[in-house]
Amino acid sequence: MLLGIEVIAASVQDRDCAAQLIRRTRRLFAFIAHIFADGGYAGDKLAGELADQPVRLEIVKRTDKGAARHGFKVVRRRWVVERTLSWLRRNRRLTAHYEALAVIAEGFVKLAMINLMLKRLTETKPAPAT
Repeated sequence: MLLGIEVIAASVQDRDCAAQLIRRTRRLFAFIAHIFADGGYAGDKLAGELADQPVRLEIVKRTDKGAARHGFKVVRRRWVVERTLSWLRRNRRLTAHYEALAVIAEGFVKLAMINLMLKRLTETKPAPAT
């Protein structure tokens, strides 16, 4: 479930805007206490900016070392992020069009997540066998 989003220019590092996004999201969802991020968010800068926040930032690294020898391995928390991005990529508008305004791109991501949540809420589950 999407709790916060910020679309930024390609010339801006993700980690430079992460602290601002986390603060804004925590104002709405104060219960967030643990954040998983990929290696692009590692380093002292983001950790220092989040020092005043009661959250734990955990960097989830890929398992590229020896992956060819040992085959594919699912990294549990990283899989959550990759799976969510895959769900978003099912929406043609998010993959085939590049919006001129960030607010429009954010709107389409929110619509894609609303669509996903509505599908889950309206799914009919088979009745249990008696």
